[in-house]
Amino acid sequence: MPPQSAEYTDSSTVPTPRSPRRDRAEAAVGLQVFDGSLREGASQRQAAEEAGVPRSTLRHWSSRRRELDLPPQVASFLETPAGLAWLHRLVHAAVFSMTLRGPQGIRMVCEFLELSGLAEVVGASFGSIQKLTQQMQENVAAIATEHREELGRSMPAKPITVCEDETFHPDTCLVAIEPESNFILLERYVERRDAETWNTRMDEALEGLPVEVIQSTSDQGKALLRHARDQQAHHSPDVFHPQHDLIRATALALAHRLRRAVADHDKAVHRREKWLAKREAYHRERRGPGRPPDFAGHIARAVEAVDAAQQAVDEAFADQVACREAIRGISADYHCYRLADGVAQSREQVQALLAARFAVIDEVAERAQLSERCLERIDKARRVTRDMVATIGFVHTEIAVRLADLDISQELRAQLAVKWIPGLYLHRVATRAKLSEDRHALAATAETLLAPLRDPEHPLQQVDAELAAQIDGVATLCAGLFQRSSSCVEGRNGQLALFHHGLHQLTDKKLAALTAVHNFHTRRPDGTTPAERFFETDHDDLFSSLLLRMPQLARPARPRSKRPYRAARRAAS
Repeated sequence: MPPQSAEYTDSSTVPTPRSPRRDRAEAAVGLQVFDGSLREGASQRQAAEEAGVPRSTLRHWSSRRRELDLPPQVASFLETPAGLAWLHRLVHAAVFSMTLRGPQGIRMVCEFLELSGLAEVVGASFGSIQKLTQQMQENVAAIATEHREELGRSMPAKPITVCEDETFHPDTCLVAIEPESNFILLERYVERRDAETWNTRMDEALEGLPVEVIQSTSDQGKALLRHARDQQAHHSPDVFHPQHDLIRATALALAHRLRRAVADHDKAVHRREKWLAKREAYHRERRGPGRPPDFAGHIARAVEAVDAAQQAVDEAFADQVACREAIRGISADYHCYRLADGVAQSREQVQALLAARFAVIDEVAERAQLSERCLERIDKARRVTRDMVATIGFVHTEIAVRLADLDISQELRAQLAVKWIPGLYLHRVATRAKLSEDRHALAATAETLLAPLRDPEHPLQQVDAELAAQIDGVATLCAGLFQRSSSCVEGRNGQLALFHHGLHQLTDKKLAALTAVHNFHTRRPDGTTPAERFFETDHDDLFSSLLLRMPQLARPARPRSKRPYRAARRAAS
């Protein structure tokens, strides 16, 4: 058989080209036009020509819609452009809320889609939702990176404090947060948690940001202390840790002492009641000749024992209360401004107050005869007070430097130092007080300090708008300089622990997405995100930006003979 020429081809061997697959949006538009034409009386052929889609394709789409296990009105709506857009937002909102805002996993999303009936129009298998969550994590992290770079370029330069700590899942995760805005600067898994690793990761986290770390608040970990020195930042100790050491040193021992004193008192009371009962029983019975027992002596000694035991109980209880109040008092005394009236406290005054609290604790420890290990913990907490006192001096020095840079009179500068900054500081303390009466008292004291400065006739209100904004910014910065707690990091560690507990693993992509959601999505009651407070400007909504990047939802596979919850849903309807 002669070979075929290049010009000759057998059409039976050439595959017929298939038309490109139409996505869900095109199908929704086509069905909408097709249905509208049919309602106006057009034939299927005319309606198909108007829609620009083959009639067989449109009939297949219509048949698929009729087969949905949903009410006809709902099925029709979900196959329209408006219904598809609503479905896109709803499903992505569910995935976003369950996997990035809460610690639920992929299976909860699958169950939600099944129970709601949306599994009829959206792929609800584990693999489909897993792919969707991975795409969402990548897009969320990418959006946050773009926002951060864009906002960082226009961000005003400013000094900041950083709260730092490590958490374990069991991999080591470094966490650093700017406490005033609650913006997470660093949240990353590392192999080591030494000072060199902290330095490297923090340099990477601060790259491109016009900020200067002037203070680091953390526990007394050696790596964190050295990291603060390497960054040439002042280290402010977390007041929780010395208090925690003091509680560990005293609480259990003093409680055991009180229980033992109560038990001895109960025994003494029982012994006294026993002798009283014996005397009563003796006098009720007829006795022969002979000397009666010395009931009076035994009862007198029993009463003395009861009194002594009661005194021991009172002393043990008083020591327990005194020690507890002294430990709480450390927190009340450790402020750069006195809470009662807002007067500035010098480092010498704070040192004297803290020394008085420890004197009470030492007296209690001596009377209770605490063990050597307990005394070592007390001494460990006492050593931290040196850094606490140094922090008071650091804050006042920084405030003086910031105020000196303002181009205002010496009188106005003194008003800021004596009234405005203390008032703003007391307002901050008031929002964190546990008891309502404390909150009201602190807020009232703050208003007493601030009210004269807000008078329209006060010279501070006569300055131009630009200088007023500068003064307000410096005062707000100074009021937030004193950071004595890293609770923002501890709270974040607790959130990460919940996610890890539910998922048993947090990948780098998942962690980056969680960080992005915290920074650019969570909001305080005033409606601001941590990023808006940190960069001092607003940004595009994270979830709205995410919806524009997420691909169209995949349709479910062909209905299976058995699918979870489908029969139950039918029975309920």
